[in-house]
Amino acid sequence: MITKDGTISLFLEDEAATIRLGEDLALALKAGDCLALSGDLGAGKSSLARAFLRAMADDERLEVPSPTFTLVQSYDLRIPVSHFDLYRLADGAELEELGFDEALQNGICLVEWPEMAEDELPADRIVMKLEHADRGRRATISAPSAQMQRIRRVLAIRAFLAKAGHPIAKRRFLTGDASLRAYEAIYPDRQGRKILMDWPPLPEGPAVLDGKPYPKVAHIAENAYPFVAIANVLRERGFATPEIYEVDYAQGILLIEDLGSDGVLDEGDKPIASRYRQSVACLAHLHGMKIPQDIRVTDSHIHHIPDFDRTAMKMEVRLVLDWYLPWKRGTAPSDAEREEYLAIWDRLIDELASAEKNLLLRDFHSPNIIWREGQKGIQKIGLIDFQDSMIGPTAYDLASIVQDARVTIEPALFRQLMDDYLAFRRAHGNFDEAGFLKSWAIMSAQRNCKLAGLWVRLLQRDGKPGYTKHMPRTLSYLKVALEHEALAPLRDWCARAGIG
Repeated sequence: MITKDGTISLFLEDEAATIRLGEDLALALKAGDCLALSGDLGAGKSSLARAFLRAMADDERLEVPSPTFTLVQSYDLRIPVSHFDLYRLADGAELEELGFDEALQNGICLVEWPEMAEDELPADRIVMKLEHADRGRRATISAPSAQMQRIRRVLAIRAFLAKAGHPIAKRRFLTGDASLRAYEAIYPDRQGRKILMDWPPLPEGPAVLDGKPYPKVAHIAENAYPFVAIANVLRERGFATPEIYEVDYAQGILLIEDLGSDGVLDEGDKPIASRYRQSVACLAHLHGMKIPQDIRVTDSHIHHIPDFDRTAMKMEVRLVLDWYLPWKRGTAPSDAEREEYLAIWDRLIDELASAEKNLLLRDFHSPNIIWREGQKGIQKIGLIDFQDSMIGPTAYDLASIVQDARVTIEPALFRQLMDDYLAFRRAHGNFDEAGFLKSWAIMSAQRNCKLAGLWVRLLQRDGKPGYTKHMPRTLSYLKVALEHEALAPLRDWCARAGIG
């Protein structure tokens, strides 16, 4: 519970509860955090630290020797962790000699007996006091607001799991993505693994267009309703999407089915052709099936799938102007360049008026495709990360998979995938192949113009340089799209602007 002074006070009824708290904290702490553990001998400091380290390592047999005599024990884990025991420290100034500052800069510091170097520890540390209470222990936690918010979040998730019938489930970090969602692996007793989606509500960001923040203009899902709606409507039609076991819409916490962990890439991160071909077959099947735009999620909520409209498309292609060109050339595009580029896109979007439109998943590519060995047909392809789905040109999703943003699709495989898709569509009803290929070229160009700018924005604004490795691939994909005659004006503009 949260006390009047803002601290957290928890009663830990037994050793198992202490271990669970340590495991939960391993999901809350980040590099730069210092957790100071106070308490008498036998109060549970070492038990909690040991549980924290084993959870961070995802290894329940990890050897965690006491650092009483060495003073510090370091672990190279998902986040590096240094475990300090300062009981034998003669002078707080010795903390620097132990490499505390460097350890804190690069990872997490767990500190037992922090009283021995009170003045040397960071002011923004997390303080936990463990005391004997009744037949158990009481943990009292105080911390600055940012750290406290993370701790309260993991405890709220623990309460959610208890309500869902899994109060003592083991939790482990699974992954985080480029968005603000994170995922945990949940292991209920005697049950298979489940997945927890941690999707906290966030304050509305600054306006970027027409007084609206980016998520509203780009139709990015801001809560769990779209995910549940799309998961349910696709599963009802035979596709493999996660079953939703429990959801708290207000807090943004979902417990969902685990579809597996195999993907469509080999151990060298190369495309497995047969799995990509099956993915394209699944997509073709979806595109031949009409999906309703309004989906009832609860008795009081209907999710309206947004349209991939002109405003969203143009805002995304502006990323080339706002980020890629200044990075590539060292100067911003001129007003004339901007005006011509956006006018070209207005005409291209006009060309999409007659394009086939249906549900588009938006990010149908390798990170979001689960391979389900042993299943048949479309059930072999597990679909995830579809909460941003829109109604728009179906060709967009085909561009996403045959020009996978994070994997090089060689020309031979590209042609095979395109042929597979087109053959399936020809064999199943009326299909305007020429019109589809024109919309494919436009949507491919739109997506790759967006990505070229996005990689630079992630580098310069968000401090994530790893994405720029995808730039050569993105530009090569764009070049393929620009070969279509309908994109001649954009091809000429790109050549003059120096894109490529």
